[in-house]
Amino acid sequence: MRTAYSVETVRAAERELMARLPEGALMRRAAAGLAAVCARLLPRVYGARVVLLVGSGDNGGDALYAGARLARRGAGVTAVPVDPSRVHPGGLAALLAAGGRLDPAVPPGADLVVDGLVGIGGRGGLRPAAAALVERIPAGAVVVAVDLPSGVDADTGEVAAGTAVRADVTVTFGAYKPGLLIAPGASRAGVVHLVDIGLEFPGPPEAEALQHADVARLLPEPTETSDKYRRGVVGIVAGSARYPGAAVLAVAGALRGGAGAVRYVGPAAVAEAVLARYPETLIGPGRVQAWVVGPGLGDEGGAEVLAKPLAQPVPVLVDADGLRGLDPGALRARTAPTLLTPHAGEAAALLGVPREEVEAGRLAAARRLAARYGATVLLKGSTTVVSSPSGETVRVNPTGTAWLATAGSGDVLSGLGGSLLAAGLSAVDAGSVAAYLHGLAGRRASAGAPALAHGVARALPSAWRDVRSG
Repeated sequence: MRTAYSVETVRAAERELMARLPEGALMRRAAAGLAAVCARLLPRVYGARVVLLVGSGDNGGDALYAGARLARRGAGVTAVPVDPSRVHPGGLAALLAAGGRLDPAVPPGADLVVDGLVGIGGRGGLRPAAAALVERIPAGAVVVAVDLPSGVDADTGEVAAGTAVRADVTVTFGAYKPGLLIAPGASRAGVVHLVDIGLEFPGPPEAEALQHADVARLLPEPTETSDKYRRGVVGIVAGSARYPGAAVLAVAGALRGGAGAVRYVGPAAVAEAVLARYPETLIGPGRVQAWVVGPGLGDEGGAEVLAKPLAQPVPVLVDADGLRGLDPGALRARTAPTLLTPHAGEAAALLGVPREEVEAGRLAAARRLAARYGATVLLKGSTTVVSSPSGETVRVNPTGTAWLATAGSGDVLSGLGGSLLAAGLSAVDAGSVAAYLHGLAGRRASAGAPALAHGVARALPSAWRDVRSG
């Protein structure tokens, strides 16, 4: 599992460690890790052209010390400072002693560019002098960001108006930062390498991202004594005369989600469409271990439809039209888990804020929504975020593709999440695992081209096997 910590927490851990180490030792550790990654990215170090874009702080110092290591191996290293009068003195001395040079202008060609402009404490976008250097990065050069691409907010992933670095590789120190996991920052980071510099974090992370091994441990697996009821039955309240396909797609996701059976409760005409596609589906009221309510209900959605499922002591996943008119008091009074799965527009309506505010601060929005409704929240979007009701556990989904932004994809996700709830996973785990598998299935279904929601559902078993096989 990848764990991400806030800037404040990372800074505190750095101060605690630096108090126990010789002066400059922590920076040298970071620089050694940075230099090693840069060396691996070059066909050969000797004779390579390396440009360091250097800010005035420790981020620039890391770049300079790493550049000195590369220069000692025969690379031609040029440091270009934002402000020549404010350059890390120790790092600059090390670079010059190793044969590197300082130049006020970015040279026209480079094999590799190191972005050491702004560290994790940067806020509000790049200043004009730094932005001007970014604009002059030579075409074709491999760009390596130091700790975080300059211009990206480390805590939120937000990219302020103006220029920001788009890295091919980011070398981050001690811990992941939330901004490396959350779009749009994540899309600027490229491949992220974590360098262990010895930091210790006694408290919980700001966010975490599951990996294959974590998901494999959570996936439900039948035993020799299992039957369809022991494996869990998920009830689906979805679809309408206007949106019958939503029910079909939610059932498709649920059937592939690990529960033993899927029970559809809805209009007779929609039930016929579901049975025509999936004759395995149970039709009509009956006992369930979890509910999915909302996809495609249209004008038939709302508090009245939700009332019966919410009154039962089983988990309930609420999506789409089921999210309209939610009563926070009713949800907080429940003893069984509730999982809400809004997209940014639905989350904004529930919070009473502009959609742009949700998009700009996805971590904060998911936490606020979870706290207000006393529910686990899966906030869908460019980066899917899952927050527990308390906000202490927040997971960022690392899988997916932009091709998942297609009609019906969310209905498949709802059915999948509900099935995992019925199989016994907690709301946080069900939401996290559903998002992970859904993202993998989306990649498989699209393979770099447009995908349909049914294709995503069909790819879920392959995604499941991928996770199981490691």
